[in-house]
Amino acid sequence: MAAGKKDAVTPEEKAALREWQREKRRSSKTSPQEDEAEVLAKIAELPQPDRAIAERIHDLVKKAAPQLAPRTWYGMPAYSLDGKVLCFFQPASKFKARYGTLGFTDKATLDDGKLWPTSFAVTELDAKVDEKISNLVKAAVG
Repeated sequence: MAAGKKDAVTPEEKAALREWQREKRRSSKTSPQEDEAEVLAKIAELPQPDRAIAERIHDLVKKAAPQLAPRTWYGMPAYSLDGKVLCFFQPASKFKARYGTLGFTDKATLDDGKLWPTSFAVTELDAKVDEKISNLVKAAVG
């Protein structure tokens, strides 16, 4: 914690926690269609280039692993398997970062020896990046 700071949690982090609490309250009351509609609404709210990247990742995930269920997670687009988040897109604008990231939780089967990445910076998409994302999502599902 920085000297003189009482609260090291940023306003963006607090907002993400409020989103998570809201998601927990509504999770048992929504249909998969409502969950996907919420994901699409969150994506539509994003500034560019986050929005374009999130839209493309959404399409890629749905095609690569149709068994994954779109939902929000801390207010971010995420995709779950058996109710557990497997991967998510953290827009750069979410925490005022330099780039957005495609992240994978410990539920993803990306294991590769004793060390493997679980988060990937995404600055723009092209055919090569699309293919890599599709392959990562397929591997993550197992």
